[in-house]
Amino acid sequence: MRQIFSGAQIFDGTQLLSDHALIVENGVITGLEKAAPGPGTFDGGVLAPAFVDLQVNGGGGIMLDGQADAGRIAAICATHILLGCVGVLPTLITDSAAATRRVIAAGIEAAQANVPGFLGLHLEGPHLDPIRKGAHDPALIRPMDEDDLAQLVQAAQALPVLMVTVAPASVTLAQVRALCNAGVIVSLGHSDCSFDVACAYIAAGARSATHLYNAMAPITARNPGLAGAVLDSSIAAGLIADGYHVAPAALRLAMAARPKGLYLVSDCMAFAGTALTEMVLGGRRILRRDGHLTLDDGTIAGADLRLDQAIAVMINQARVAPARVLAMATSTPATLIGMDKSLGHLVPGRRADLVYLDADWQLSKVWWGGVTL
Repeated sequence: MRQIFSGAQIFDGTQLLSDHALIVENGVITGLEKAAPGPGTFDGGVLAPAFVDLQVNGGGGIMLDGQADAGRIAAICATHILLGCVGVLPTLITDSAAATRRVIAAGIEAAQANVPGFLGLHLEGPHLDPIRKGAHDPALIRPMDEDDLAQLVQAAQALPVLMVTVAPASVTLAQVRALCNAGVIVSLGHSDCSFDVACAYIAAGARSATHLYNAMAPITARNPGLAGAVLDSSIAAGLIADGYHVAPAALRLAMAARPKGLYLVSDCMAFAGTALTEMVLGGRRILRRDGHLTLDDGTIAGADLRLDQAIAVMINQARVAPARVLAMATSTPATLIGMDKSLGHLVPGRRADLVYLDADWQLSKVWWGGVTL
């Protein structure tokens, strides 16, 4: 089957193209060509590669936790495919050692089964700084020991991608070096560390930072902290761009400081893709109100966000150029996890995993291998 998509701007992973047509044959992109202006498949809007989300805690009513198996991971991934993602890193927040082992085993099983949309795992904890615990259970936060390190090194060999969020308070420089040497993407987060300490861990191999600004010491004149170290470096960093976790002005400052490397994450919970208004997760009740997720005491408990919504906030509220923003949801995260040769770009030879965003940057259509979902 041959499909020709025209009438919209086309984001190819790097730039926005006007008056072009994307040609798809049997689910594979075969051309991106100049087209004559005029009526086409769409009336405005943007056609782009499907999204890549490196931080999803759940979806479809399912949370990634100690009950995980390949089926539950598949259900989470399927939810996010419908939300426009070609692939995600299901993310385990701080949990017990047994839960971590179970999730790693489930992730390996999912990888072996080639679960659609499964790119690997993101373990956000438990090796964090309790001072910056956020919504994580402080009773489960702990330093990394030799067994933990060995387990992560082994998991990295069996998973397509393994990202691990750690804080200097709970891991040593030597442990970070060992993780990096094993192919783990070490991301710094949930940390109260100083600027100098953050720089030391970046020098040791940390390649990313988890939800920039959030669960980090604030930037001050004498100690810019982890957030300042990220903005003064070239490492990647995720942003929860809902206009609430990070104010639009702070988003603009980050984008001004960093011409590249920042990417969008949803940090979504099990609520994603559902109409649920509250859930009990890990023994704690989480409420969904006015676009925010909170615990009973008002503590923020993850985000209630889709990546198309994050794109809209970045463009409309933070006033960032659309091409830069679209890359933050597609090619930039794909590059970080080493999958930019297959994901995040619209080029001939690649599978036609596409999204269409309307004039308000709202997700309107999704294609999986050229098939409309």
